[in-house]
Amino acid sequence: MRRMAARSELGAYLSARRAQVAPADVNLPATGYRRVPGLRREEVALLAGISADYYIRLEQGRERTPSAQVLDALASALRLGEDGRQHLYRLAGVGPRAMAAAVPDRVEPSLLALMDAWPHNPAIVYNRAYDVLASNAIADALFHGWTHSRNLMHVVFTDPAARTFYRDWHEVARNSVAGFRLGHSAAPEDPRVRQVLTGLLDSSPEFADLWSRHDARGKALELKRFAHREVGPLTLTMQTFDIRSAPGQELVVYHAEPASASNDALSLLGSLAAGPLIRRSAM
Repeated sequence: MRRMAARSELGAYLSARRAQVAPADVNLPATGYRRVPGLRREEVALLAGISADYYIRLEQGRERTPSAQVLDALASALRLGEDGRQHLYRLAGVGPRAMAAAVPDRVEPSLLALMDAWPHNPAIVYNRAYDVLASNAIADALFHGWTHSRNLMHVVFTDPAARTFYRDWHEVARNSVAGFRLGHSAAPEDPRVRQVLTGLLDSSPEFADLWSRHDARGKALELKRFAHREVGPLTLTMQTFDIRSAPGQELVVYHAEPASASNDALSLLGSLAAGPLIRRSAM
């Protein structure tokens, strides 16, 4: 039963990604009537160098043993990128999937000490479910003391204030769902990941719509624009690091450009953080 479900996920992923690639993106003519946006099944098969019948069987879940060579060809045809390719491998049962119990909730004391040594750089550690396991004082100040939730997915999709706090809310929402799906594919049986997923599918139509797109990619170097109610607008660079000693945990660190208005605002936030807010962590 589990294997059949995985194949259904594979077919859904292929279909969703096919819809996101325009013929012009892969140098194909956009001729004739198209029932759905994106590439036709036959066009994907042509680009991947496989038969149309074989590709149709993959989407329908009737073909269960695609080779690594076929998966690489499909990843290239669908322009998946490295994260999307890894996700495709996992859904096909070729890439390794982590055990649900592999993500510890305890953050290493040495990492907590390092985060505390960054009074001007908000830093958080979260797991595959996007639960914030640890945060330094300035991160607590940035996220208003986590009064709504210490789950980043809940913050984005269920906190009404998030739409003004994140000045590019729609982009943040898309990227958050894509990262969450990548973590879900690594450990689909993780009870906490499933709990967060089920809750958001039930409570947030916008999350459900983004989830149906099957985007899967990890976080990378990017800019985040915030509107903080106490220090005003900030534009911060966000960098994400896998924590090798705790697979499934990620460290996110923010910083501002030197001599910028955002750097001044971050300095002010640091002074606020030195006041009544205390860093909270899961130990």
